[in-house]
Amino acid sequence: MLKKVLSISGKPGLYKLISQSKATLIAEALSDGRRLPVHSSDKVVSLGDVSMFTNEGEAPLREVFNAIKAKENGQKCSVDPKANPEDLKNFLGEILPDFDREKVYPSDIKKLISWYNILIEAGMTDFEPEKEEEKEEVEAETKKEEA
Repeated sequence: MLKKVLSISGKPGLYKLISQSKATLIAEALSDGRRLPVHSSDKVVSLGDVSMFTNEGEAPLREVFNAIKAKENGQKCSVDPKANPEDLKNFLGEILPDFDREKVYPSDIKKLISWYNILIEAGMTDFEPEKEEEKEEVEAETKKEEA
C-alpha cells in the first residue's frame, strides 16, 4: 500500500498515485481528494521506499508505522509533531529503540508523525506490503545474494 503513497517536494501532505504516463503522474491528495499532475521535474518519493536509520542499518517505514500503530492502538499519534526535539526523540525511542540518534533529525521525526497521522485520517491503516510488492522485495534480495 505504501508504494502508491507519495510525498511531493514543495507540496504539503501525502498523495495517492492514480495513474502515470511517460512524463507525468496523476496524484490525488489524501486530505481532500483533489487531483493534480506531477511532472518529471518534481521530486517525488514513494513511502514504500523510505526507511529510518538504525544502529544496525535501516528499518522500512512500514515497520515503523506498524510499531506506532501498535503503541497508539490504531489511533493518531499522541505526540504532537510540533513538540520539542527531546520529546520527539523520546517518542521515537519507544517505537524504534535502536534508531540512529546522529542520523535521524527532529525534522525527520516530525515528518514521520505527520505522515502517520495523515494515513490514519485517510483510513489507510494496513502498512503491510501487498503480495506483489513482497514478491519483488524477495526477488531483489535473491539477486543481491547471488551477486
